[in-house]
Amino acid sequence: MSITEFSELFPSKFVKTISVNEFVYKNFQNCSGDLNPLHTNEEFAVSKGFKGKVMYGNILNAFISYFVGECLPTKEVIIHSQTINFKLPVYLNDNLNMEFAISEIHESVNAIEFKYHFKNESDKIVAKGNIQIGLLK
Repeated sequence: MSITEFSELFPSKFVKTISVNEFVYKNFQNCSGDLNPLHTNEEFAVSKGFKGKVMYGNILNAFISYFVGECLPTKEVIIHSQTINFKLPVYLNDNLNMEFAISEIHESVNAIEFKYHFKNESDKIVAKGNIQIGLLK
């Protein structure tokens, strides 16, 4: 697939609602081994000014991986780079809208850049960033 074919198949933006539920939380915790009390102890998190346990920020990276691996118009892709900036905390059972849009096409290196963000149910951005995807030949 060429860059041109890819960009023609990709919608102007991709939007999906995801849930940071107990299953996602526990599986990420088990995978990472991160037991920091900010993520595991309700009382500790509240004592630090949060409304409850703060979900792991890198859970959002798992949803970015889902986007790249399962939602693009080809499986012949590889992540070149990505950034993520966390703006607001995410809590257990938050439903987030993730939105990706092509921001640049680099034909010379067979790569596409996306801007993305995650919004909470109050329509506030909780995280945003960029990701560059290479198309495999």
